[in-house]
Amino acid sequence: MKRTDKKSVRRKGGAVTIDEVAALAKVSPMTVSRVINSHSKVRDTTREKVMQAVNKLGYVPNAAASSLAAAQDARIALIYTDPSGAYLRELLMGTLHGAARSAAQLVIADWDELGVGTERKAARALARKVAGVILPPPLCESKTVIDELVKAGVHVVAIAAGRFDPDISSVRIDDFLAGKEITHYLIKMGHTRIACIKGNPSQSASTRRFEGYQAALKEAGIPLDAALVRQGYFTYRSGLPVAEELLALRKPPTAIFAGNDDMAAAAVSVAHRRGIDVPRDLSIVGFDDSSAATTIWPELTTIRQPILAMADAAIDILLRAIRRKESEPRVVVHQVAAHQLVLRDSVAPPHAVAGKKA
Repeated sequence: MKRTDKKSVRRKGGAVTIDEVAALAKVSPMTVSRVINSHSKVRDTTREKVMQAVNKLGYVPNAAASSLAAAQDARIALIYTDPSGAYLRELLMGTLHGAARSAAQLVIADWDELGVGTERKAARALARKVAGVILPPPLCESKTVIDELVKAGVHVVAIAAGRFDPDISSVRIDDFLAGKEITHYLIKMGHTRIACIKGNPSQSASTRRFEGYQAALKEAGIPLDAALVRQGYFTYRSGLPVAEELLALRKPPTAIFAGNDDMAAAAVSVAHRRGIDVPRDLSIVGFDDSSAATTIWPELTTIRQPILAMADAAIDILLRAIRRKESEPRVVVHQVAAHQLVLRDSVAPPHAVAGKKA
């Protein structure tokens, strides 16, 4: 009986592998993967050879392998610097959820220690490794970083930038409208001496929130009092000294609008230390609805910025851009997410108004 050489015969009933397709087409397995996943950077002649081999062998791509191949082509970076811990947590949750759902590879990097010169070098190096980048504040407004990435052909989505950039896509809320709405709420509750702790001046979202505060005062016929405006930097520590200054005024405010929850939490802490009851003696509101808003007492009335959903949406925008066909035009997408005024326990009518109502 003649013996058959098993190495020269395909095993019957076994699934065709990508290596077998590559061998028949005389290309690498990676090239086969690129053809199967409709990658644009494959020559037509090579694509035709691979598809002939696929059809001849009856190859059926493995779903998990296809997802992995797609992920290799969709490597996305999330770069952050100096965010609040609560903000970063929501941001990471959103990007991780989006990456897992879409089979994208996610690279996370902290650029906290980089200066302007080193940021440029880091952006150039990053552009060689990824197809898309998510930039949260304050990097979302770094002209240095954005210019380097765009010049290298990397797709970029800015999260929570105060204004649109024509060169990159973005996901944000209307900070002006949100700042105006929460100030209007304080006015509706009877407050007229409303202080404002502004966020980081290098971020346009801070400016837009302050402009909303100013617009609400103007509409209500309340003059802007410069003595009630202080500069913060979106951190708990930056909120402490300015809250001390505001509450030490001869005529202190009856309400404080802080540019984010961390600074609002600092104001609550200072009030407690000075024996000022929140909200009976002083109302305080924040912005973002981060975990800080519900881990202090009383819990903060704030503006909910859907950070997790915004990060998830940024992944979708990047993947559509990365996987578009070369014949399709490059599109810049701007999404404005809906914010929400969340009412909790840190606001009450000022004493004078409350007394009149009684």
